[in-house]
Amino acid sequence: METVARLFEESRENRSADARCCGVADKEGAAGRIPFSAEMFPPKGQLTLDAARKVVEGLRAASPDFISVTCSAGGSGNGSGGQTAAIAELVQKEAAIPAVAHFTCVSATRASVDDAVEDLRAAGVKTVLALRGDLVDGQQPADFRYACELIPRLKEVGLCVGAAAYPEGHIDCLDPRENIRHLRAKQDAGADFFITQLFFNNDDFYRFREAAESAGVAAPISCGIMPFLGKSQIQRMVFLCGSSLPAPIIKLLAKYEDDPVALRQAGIEYACNQLVDLGRHGVNGLHVDAMNQPDIACAAAEAVAAAGLR
Repeated sequence: METVARLFEESRENRSADARCCGVADKEGAAGRIPFSAEMFPPKGQLTLDAARKVVEGLRAASPDFISVTCSAGGSGNGSGGQTAAIAELVQKEAAIPAVAHFTCVSATRASVDDAVEDLRAAGVKTVLALRGDLVDGQQPADFRYACELIPRLKEVGLCVGAAAYPEGHIDCLDPRENIRHLRAKQDAGADFFITQLFFNNDDFYRFREAAESAGVAAPISCGIMPFLGKSQIQRMVFLCGSSLPAPIIKLLAKYEDDPVALRQAGIEYACNQLVDLGRHGVNGLHVDAMNQPDIACAAAEAVAAAGLR
């Protein structure tokens, strides 16, 4: 099973060849087939690996090029009970889809990183997404403070390594220029590709992409999109991630405030429109956070396919 970095590289090569054949030079005209992926998280509480299996089966219907598997949120590390590695193995062996396992380092020691790497190797996982992870009150960093310190270690053991990108800046980084410097540092540390944090205004990404390219960032950047499904969910995301809400979303929240079903559908449609617009602007990848709800990934895949982007 090929690495995710190779998927991005093949896509860029094919799209560049298509653009040359058509005499197209601008990003908008050089879209072509774009890697499409989905994200899921480990089951919580009493849910079992069988619950994750049902999610994977549903996501498989969207035919993603890869599925990323997050760690449990809140600073719990690389998957409670090893679930991240176990689910990634399930994705690859049962669904025959490449998996990207999220790999956090905020409280990791060199020994714990090595143990987690061995779990991933045993699961057959070749690609990881290197992340700092969530800080917990009172918790102190161990041997790794930032993802750029983790990336070289993961590269040393032969893994394909992705990293996070922040179109609106990390919530702990207020300087846009510093945000781009952090991105370049991850590339210099060995990051093969990037997946962005969620954003709701595509213009924020286009400005970010231009700044990244000006700073010499050449690794492919896949756009992470999460649909808003309810008012409380989007409020939580705004506070956790520092993402801004454009006027159209605020209007939709007001319009469907008393109709949760219609609001959910509006959120999915908004995300699909975002993905199509991004694809038409020639982004390197489209990544949808399905929140363990396969119908979201399927709707996104259908919209992208209908636009001729996959």
